[in-house]
Amino acid sequence: MNATRPQPIGSASPSPTPLYRQPGILVTSESFVVAGRRFPVRDLSNLRTARGPHDRLTMRSVLITGAVLGSVGVALSFSGASLSPTAFLMLGAAAFVPIALVSFGHRMRPRAYELWGDYRGMTVLLFSSDEEREYGQVTRALLRAQEVDRMGGLASPPLVNIYPW
Repeated sequence: MNATRPQPIGSASPSPTPLYRQPGILVTSESFVVAGRRFPVRDLSNLRTARGPHDRLTMRSVLITGAVLGSVGVALSFSGASLSPTAFLMLGAAAFVPIALVSFGHRMRPRAYELWGDYRGMTVLLFSSDEEREYGQVTRALLRAQEVDRMGGLASPPLVNIYPW
């Protein structure tokens, strides 16, 4: 080391510790960045979970199927024709079509998990995902970031396991 050369001075504040990092999502002890939007952790409050709306295609299918079955039932009741027991069984089986559509639609297109919070006086949708695991990891990381902010920062990277004995 040369005493005559000035040494570079490190920054006074260390870089924020990443608590969660995936493509498009970054949670640090100071900010929450998702889809290019940056939210300082200290400006976020009143975090809450909600579920997104049902898929439109699924709901439209159910409504149309229910309307068709209802109109067929009304038309048959006013026609005065006597129906055989087989026809009644067929109508009963057709009534289960909307139920099958709903269950299939929920499997293929689940409702999104949404993280809402207050940001500078406004209620904002912070994050949304249809994957429960990813949503849980992001939410936990953001809660840890808020705890770190309340406590004044991390002295070291977060510990995964702490064994006091």
